[in-house]
This record gives sequence, structure tokens and C-alpha cells, in this order.
Amino acid sequence: MHLAQLNVAHLRAPLDSPELADFVDLLEPINELSDAAPGFVWRLKAGDDPRETVDHDYGDHLVINFSVWASREELWNFVYRSAHLPVLQRRREWFLRVAEPYSVMWWIPEGYIPSLAEGMERLELLRREGPTPEAFTFKDFYDAPAGVSASGGSPGAGSVAASLPAAAEVRK
Repeated sequence: MHLAQLNVAHLRAPLDSPELADFVDLLEPINELSDAAPGFVWRLKAGDDPRETVDHDYGDHLVINFSVWASREELWNFVYRSAHLPVLQRRREWFLRVAEPYSVMWWIPEGYIPSLAEGMERLELLRREGPTPEAFTFKDFYDAPAGVSASGGSPGAGSVAASLPAAAEVRK
């Protein structure tokens, strides 16, 4: 099984505004970092321009990041133990705070690429019902379905990521 993740962010200003220049400048190096990270499988791309964001019909000023990873641990390491973390820590400069969940994860079969509509449905499921095996977060994580290990280990074997502090604590 692979781990799909989707997160959305509401921009404080249009992408071409001076307020978001640093964010736009960081898109290419962070996307290159993710693409080269251990465990990275796939991400939704806007096109050939690495500074471009994904076009969608889910509202103006909404930036979407959508990717697939081999395991929770490898996604965690990219998000919180790489050069991505300092960029993540600046998110309040560029994005509005929201009271509802903005990030969701779920397990998918290896080789399957989920659609953006599926990802948005999973986010809505999380918002509506809270964490479930079909839509969860780092903090409220569900292991891969029984009999299958996302990290290649034996079923039920704990991963290093399971012992890491919750994402909310890292964001202080």
C-alpha cells in the first residue's frame, strides 16, 4: 500500500503579488526536493513550469499539494526532517489560518494514482466525520489495512514515525 496525501492552503494574496514572491520562488526547489526524497512516488503537477501551481475548480486563491508516498515515515521525513520544514514554518506569511482540517491522508494500492476529486472528497470526509481509516492525519493516523504493511515490514510492526511527536507539536 502507498500513502496518498492532500493539503490545501488559502493564499493571503494573489500568486503574482509581492507578498507571495518568496513562496513562489520556493516552489521549484521544494518540489525538486520532494521528487528526489526517499519514498516519494508521485505528485500532481501543474505543467512544465516548476513555479506553477495546480489549476482546479475549488476556489480562487486555493493552493493544492497532492502526492503519494511509500510510507508514513518517508512522508514524515520529507515534511519535518528536510529543507521543507523551514518553508512550512513560514506558512502563516503566505496562507490564511483555517479552523477546519486542511490536510488529509489515506491508503491506496501501489500503482494507483488518485484523482484530485478523490483527494478533495477525502478532505471533506475528514472535515465531516473526523479521522477514520478512509481519511486521517499524522496526529490521528491509521495504519495500512490489516495484512499489508506500507513500509515493507511485517504487519503490525511499528514504524519510526509512529513514535515521532505529532505534527501539531512540530509546528509550534
